Order: sequence, then structure tokens, then C-alpha cells
Amino acid sequence: MIKYCAFWGILALGLLMSCAGQKEQIVRIDTRHGEIVAILFDDTPAHKNNFLDLAESGRFDSTEFHRVLPDFMIQGGDVFTKEEMPAEEWPTLPAEILPHHFHKKGMIAAARQGNNINPQKRSSGSQFYIVLGKVYTQDELITDMAKLQAAFMQYVQLQSQDNLRQEYTRLYELQEFDSLTNLMISKRKEIEQSLNMKLTKDMSAERIEAYTTVGGTPHLDDEYTVFGEVISGIDVAEKIAQEQRGARDKPLNPVYLKMSVEPMTKDKITKEFGYQFPNGN
Repeated sequence: MIKYCAFWGILALGLLMSCAGQKEQIVRIDTRHGEIVAILFDDTPAHKNNFLDLAESGRFDSTEFHRVLPDFMIQGGDVFTKEEMPAEEWPTLPAEILPHHFHKKGMIAAARQGNNINPQKRSSGSQFYIVLGKVYTQDELITDMAKLQAAFMQYVQLQSQDNLRQEYTRLYELQEFDSLTNLMISKRKEIEQSLNMKLTKDMSAERIEAYTTVGGTPHLDDEYTVFGEVISGIDVAEKIAQEQRGARDKPLNPVYLKMSVEPMTKDKITKEFGYQFPNGN
């Protein structure tokens, strides 16, 4: 029995050492604001392999972060426009949307065309965005805003809600839309009781924890493929998002990028960047 225990102990140790020594690749994105370092997920293989191919071949180099929005995201990697490829020939990738990859701050996701012309949610073959977003309260996250807005408009028509209706009108005329949203959320439970309806939606504990601490863009969840994560340099992405913008939120002073791919063991990535690989990876 002791021999068997020793055997299994050695085997387990060997497996752990093997996993730690496995080669992974990190992606380094150089900009005039500094360097962003990212890792790509194994369980989105089509996106990972495509991104690495574009980075290693140099096709991402001299593209720009061409759309930047503070507290939202920065988007770049328009390889096919740079290469003057006809738009109808731009390749796309099948969606790899997974529930455990969601839009918390620092995630990397694939841009795509809208559902009206792209119901399969296929991804752009090159363009990506880095999530910035903001921190939310739990009430904001679990409120079904579409239902609440409709119910709120019904509720303020009640004679007993003259004061609330006046406050809504005041905020609307001032175009203080964040305050309007907060007002509606603050009245959610009251409206649910009065109109006998449910105005909440389900969200996993993992997502709630992330969005109430780190932040992100939850309204994009389950609609776009999230395939990587920034492990260093999110402050660089935030600086890029603060660039002065012109038409279509493009920086007036171009933010070019250059990419390189570096092999690195998983244990070194953890030691150097503090990134913890999920169990099984």
C-alpha cells in the first residue's frame, strides 16, 4: 500500500510540474503610450490561433487603435483595411461565445457586425477590442432595464406619482440620463410591488463579483467572443482611451500598434504577471 501511495504521489507531482512547465504564448502590444501584455484562451482556439498568426506574421503592425471610448473600450487591429482588401472579402470567424468568458475589465474580445446582418455572431477576422468599462452596483446588474423603463413610464402616469413624474421630466429636460437611470433603479422594488411584475434578471455570482469590483461592460456579454485577457498594461489601454477623438471616435493623433509573440512557461507567466491559469489549463 505504501508503494502504491508513493507511486501516485510521484505521478501527481509529475503532472503538476508538467503543467507548470507547459509552454504558452504571451502577446506584447507596443504603442506610444507603453506596452500591453495579453494572454489568449485555449478554449477559444479559432480566435487564439488566428490572432497569433496575424501577430507573428506582422500583419497587425502599423494598424491603429482606431476607436477609443473612455470607460468603455479601445478597438484596433483593422488589418484588412490596411492591406486594402475589398470589404466583401474580409474573412470572419465562427463565434466561440462561452459563459465563463465575459466582459470584465481587461478582457479582449472580437469585434463583429451587428445581428441584423450577422445573426450567427461571427467575429471579424482581425479587429479586436480591450474592455475598460466601469464598476456597477448589484442593483444595476440584476435590473432588467428594458422592462423597468416600460414599467416606470406606466407607473409615473398614476395620480399618486405626480412628484416622481415632475422629477423625471426635470432630469429628462436637463439630459441627465445617468441620474434618470439611477432614479428608475431606485424605484424598482416599489414599482414591482405596485404593478405586480418582476423587473430583475438572473446573473451569475461570478459576474456580479467581477462587475462590482473590477468593472467592465456587462451589456456586451453573450453577444461577442471573449478570447483573451490583458495581464499587464491595462493602464496603457486607459491612457489610449483618453486620446482626443474625432469622427467615429478615432484618435486625432493616431495610436499605432506593433505586436510580438513570446513563448513563456505558465509558471513564469504566473510569477512575472500574477496571472492565475484556470483549473485544467
